[in-house]
Amino acid sequence: MKPFTFRSLFPGLILAAVACATAPSARAAEELVVYCNVQEEWCRPMVTAFEKATGIKVSMTRKSSGETYAQIKAEAANPRGDIWWGGTGDPHLQAAEEGLTEPYKSPRLADLHPWAVRQAEASKYRTVGVYAGALGFSFNTAELAKRKLPEPKCWADLIKPEFKGEIQVANPNSSGTSYTLLATLVQMMGEDRAFDYLKALHRNINQYTKSGAAPARAAATGESIIGITFLHDAVTHAVAGAPLKVVAPCEGTGYEVGSMSIIKGAKNLANAKKWYDWALTVEAQDIATVAHSYQNPSNKKAVLPPQAPKLADVKLIDYNFAKYGASAERSRLLGKWDKDIGALPK
Repeated sequence: MKPFTFRSLFPGLILAAVACATAPSARAAEELVVYCNVQEEWCRPMVTAFEKATGIKVSMTRKSSGETYAQIKAEAANPRGDIWWGGTGDPHLQAAEEGLTEPYKSPRLADLHPWAVRQAEASKYRTVGVYAGALGFSFNTAELAKRKLPEPKCWADLIKPEFKGEIQVANPNSSGTSYTLLATLVQMMGEDRAFDYLKALHRNINQYTKSGAAPARAAATGESIIGITFLHDAVTHAVAGAPLKVVAPCEGTGYEVGSMSIIKGAKNLANAKKWYDWALTVEAQDIATVAHSYQNPSNKKAVLPPQAPKLADVKLIDYNFAKYGASAERSRLLGKWDKDIGALPK
């Protein structure tokens, strides 16, 4: 038997030290932190499918797009997230302009609709379109009939006195949906008239929610008669059996290009790029149908559910994504909303 010496332990200690030193990086290679901005019912199957396809373990947080933008900005010195998936494109464009996201040209760009590629080009490839959806509202047909109220068909109808306290919409500071509404009205009416309209609408609002999709849920349950959201958010509840009628406003409306970005300084950059490329595939985008989400997918070969509102059937304005996604303009409009609308008494 060999005599025991400390020297005889050295090889084992060295191997243990090497293992300890390399273990965290090995684990990091199989991890990904996703900030998801669509509904939980879509976020979860996306994560599950990606983990199954790649073996990469995903930690996912679901918030609204405005909240996620604020979080990424607050964490800029020490990023905690890797990929920002979904949510309206305006905050993605603002983050791109502010250098909060990484440029990346996916080899999947050629598979996408032109509107999705234009989003990438406008951001110098710091974001890309993953889906699109038109803005509008929905109303609870049962509640409307019970109160013998006329069906609203236009933006102008929503400021009528008979709808006082019966409408729900999100706060544009936390919700990309509601910021799209703000920017849409400014582009359609001019800024002064748009804010006059918002002041009149304020009288009919019972609650400014944090989430952009929440007003559709409120209309579906009868908590409110009308909810202003993207059309696809209302369709989800109508398909599930809620007494909702979905309306694309008669005057025309804006739309979103739901986007995806890699967060600047991502600790799992290689895995973030894997998610980015995978999320643009037909297989990944078809998960929306399974999750009962009715946006228009950006991959040209992905399935568009028959219930989904088709962009070609909606009177869309020529929404200026570059201008209203710019940091200065977005901050200015939100500041004006806080001062002129958010500060009004209820």
